[in-house]
Amino acid sequence: MNTSSHEGHRQRLREKFLKNGLEGFLDYEIIELLLTLGTPRSDCKQPAKSALKQFGSLKAVLEADIKDLKAIKGIGDKNVFGLKLSQAVSRKYLSDRILNQDFVRSSDDVLTYLKHNLRDKNHEVFMVIYLNGRNQILKMEELFKGTLNTSAVYPREVIKRALENDAAALVFVHNHPSGNPNPSKDDLTITKKLKEATASIDISIHDHLIIAGNDVYSFADHGLI
Repeated sequence: MNTSSHEGHRQRLREKFLKNGLEGFLDYEIIELLLTLGTPRSDCKQPAKSALKQFGSLKAVLEADIKDLKAIKGIGDKNVFGLKLSQAVSRKYLSDRILNQDFVRSSDDVLTYLKHNLRDKNHEVFMVIYLNGRNQILKMEELFKGTLNTSAVYPREVIKRALENDAAALVFVHNHPSGNPNPSKDDLTITKKLKEATASIDISIHDHLIIAGNDVYSFADHGLI
């Protein structure tokens, strides 16, 4: 395909998107469109197909490690920019949708954000959602990551951040890369320690959620909070 054909093909993809969104797009075409954001003059069709074949799905391509993406012929730093930018924008959009919203009433949106943010990480991450007195979401942040045993999650740091954010209540969230949503012994111990620590400063714990792929385990639903 010559340069003129490349440009015509890319223009048709752009016009198709502007007219109907992603409706009718094949997964490799979506990847191709994102790859061209970084290298608008390059032919990204074959690299897009190779990436989809390598990782198996659009979601897996977007979540793939940068090093693994760049191992595919035709994908470099500038191409990866388009893929990772779209992923970051999606997460920012989902996050902004739920800020200042009631935690319970927006629970579906909250879970969508958490799954999108945590389900494909290959290491454990511990997040805290800070709520005000009306149960509105003030902020969400990752506080700890790695192997989340009882020595890796510090109640003192949680309390410090809760006070700095003027939180009235907290929701804890962490992921299980193994795919098993059931809490471990360490999970139960950590939750108990955090509940005891926050009780001393009159901050409530509404829930502790475990994200494992598309599965979610709620400590509150199981009577553990």
